[in-house]
Amino acid sequence: MPDASFQHLQLEMSRLDILLHRQIQRQGRQAAVGEGDGAVLNLYHLSETQAYALLQRPFGAGDYALDEAIEGHYTDALPQVERDIATLVNRAEAAGKPLRLVALARLMGLDRFALDVFLICLAPLLDTRYAKIYGFLQDDLTRKRPSPQLILDLLAGPGPERLALLSHFADDAPLLRHHLLERLPEAGGERPFPINQQLAPDDGLASWLLLGQYRPHALLKTCLTYQPAPQPDPTLLPPGMVEKLANGVGQDGVWVFHGTDILVQQQAAALLAQSLGQPLLTLNLDTAAQVGQPAADALRLLLRDAQLTGALPTITGWDSCLLEDAPPPALLTMLFNYPGLLIIAGEKLWRPRDVARQRRLRWLAFPTPDTPQRERLLTHFLTEKTAGAEPDKAAVDNSTLTALAGQFILTTAQLRDVVSSAHDLAGQNGRAIIPPDLFAAARAHSNPRLESLARKITPRYTWDDLILPDDQIQFLREMVDTVRSRPLVLQTWGVGKKLASSAGVTSLFYGPPGTGKTLAAQILAGELGLDLYKIDLSSMVSKYIGETEKNLERIFSEAESSNAILFFDEADAIFGKRSEVRDAHDRYANIEISYLLQRMEAYDGVTILATNLRANLDEAFMRRLQFGIDFPFPRTADRLRIWQALFPPETPRAPDLDLEFMAERFEIAGGNIRNIIVTATFLAANNGQMVTMAHLLHGARREMQKMGRLVNERDLQR
Repeated sequence: MPDASFQHLQLEMSRLDILLHRQIQRQGRQAAVGEGDGAVLNLYHLSETQAYALLQRPFGAGDYALDEAIEGHYTDALPQVERDIATLVNRAEAAGKPLRLVALARLMGLDRFALDVFLICLAPLLDTRYAKIYGFLQDDLTRKRPSPQLILDLLAGPGPERLALLSHFADDAPLLRHHLLERLPEAGGERPFPINQQLAPDDGLASWLLLGQYRPHALLKTCLTYQPAPQPDPTLLPPGMVEKLANGVGQDGVWVFHGTDILVQQQAAALLAQSLGQPLLTLNLDTAAQVGQPAADALRLLLRDAQLTGALPTITGWDSCLLEDAPPPALLTMLFNYPGLLIIAGEKLWRPRDVARQRRLRWLAFPTPDTPQRERLLTHFLTEKTAGAEPDKAAVDNSTLTALAGQFILTTAQLRDVVSSAHDLAGQNGRAIIPPDLFAAARAHSNPRLESLARKITPRYTWDDLILPDDQIQFLREMVDTVRSRPLVLQTWGVGKKLASSAGVTSLFYGPPGTGKTLAAQILAGELGLDLYKIDLSSMVSKYIGETEKNLERIFSEAESSNAILFFDEADAIFGKRSEVRDAHDRYANIEISYLLQRMEAYDGVTILATNLRANLDEAFMRRLQFGIDFPFPRTADRLRIWQALFPPETPRAPDLDLEFMAERFEIAGGNIRNIIVTATFLAANNGQMVTMAHLLHGARREMQKMGRLVNERDLQR
């Protein structure tokens, strides 16, 4: 059974039918093509008889006997329908259930004339016969939408009154300012006179007025999300957040959400709407910008629809509006003039400037979850994903979740995606989720854009492949333990409050080339389950003042959410003994070094610098790093271990292959030993299918020549 709002709209269409009937009689068109109700309409002409016949179709005509109405009898029909409309409106108001059309007029500031204009433009969306009638009255059946000229003919008499009513069609008038009506472009790109330009309403309004069902404006259908009954998940909110939101319910103001945890912002908005008993209407300004919609127009539509549907308006992607960390005053003024509660959500913290306001802002931070919260969220998502199936949950113990939460700084949405991806990996292998699935998924869902600025290295070495003195090995293991124990020390034990400025771990690897610095970085990444990105600092350094800092800033900005180990190689390009400043270049060279150290300290991940010359670094520099690990040139015993570790066990070798001789005779680093073995194996593949001493010695000759060292033939003889 139609509701009262539908009945009201039907009565208004009856009123419009009477106005149209009167106008047809006024125009008195007599030219007919095929008289009678069953005649086929001509494309460019409609007879008066056919126009009357269209008006007899049931929708709005009701019992008002339009076929008998003549000019003198409109004094009876029109007042009667208007009385019926007033009776229905009064009955609805008394019942505390305002009609949708009345609410639209009241909220948008429409007077009776403006409401009639809107209804005339709305009619073709409700019944196509109106499009034909409008074409008839405008002497062109291709013009199926009304123009201001036709509307004035229907609603106004001649004289000055008619001209005064033209103000209702101005851009700043309610009808067009609120996008209730829009001007349609003419065919062929012609620019008509404004009084003849066709007008059409927002299609979504017809659905809402008829059935009470919300449908966003066609231009924002990808930008607006409507939730009639929000269902938030309070378990995703950090401790204390529910209480903060509850304290703000019922208080006037504008909520400002800021921080990186966007999913939790959405849950908080849904919780507020649920507490208020309102639907939730969300506008994504980033998406609006992508489809070419100005922020002001999108916001105006959001606020309009929120008022019509009684929804809580929420704006996401607010950062796209910020100019110098402040939004334009015009946008803020629009939002501050909104009479109800609303939410503005983004990542950056901003402050209003140059805008007068009476409304209070309520700030609420949504940072990336801390380690305990990340662990709780992982447990929650794992339980949710497995639907309470204990076998999957049991395959991942608490220590794994603790390690994962401590090593990967991820938002709530990323943690949810990590568990989903791990579930996919496990399903492909027909088993329960295991720790490697979670670590692989966590790496995959960290920021992938860093690959465009740095080279990603896949770890392929283990501790057994690293040949260093025991003290250096222990130093590296302590570094691993430091990364893993950051949550306990910095948060639980409170060290991070005063003694540590960030959760970052900074280290310097120094020593001659080829002594294992890159290999050690790979082992650390593999041990911690983190991605490793190698950055050549020599490519970052620019001769132009300030460019080096910009290059470094791009690296660290992209790495903020990567959870990766940043390995800066060739650090000699930027580090030198900080000396007395003699000119601008000396001063800016020191600034570059200080800037890099500052960004390393602010980065919450692991950063490693690699340099060949420890002597170029002063004590003040070293004091700002947590670890400084020396990679010494290998002695004979260490070189032998390197030969043995690097030589693949699958490679066929001659029985007399003497690795001890190679280690004793050639004082070279591990990188050179690797090159010699590679060269020898390729030689053997084409000569004998077995690596012999001759192949190794020939490889050693080529490596010495490449290094620019003199080759003593006696060294190449056993």
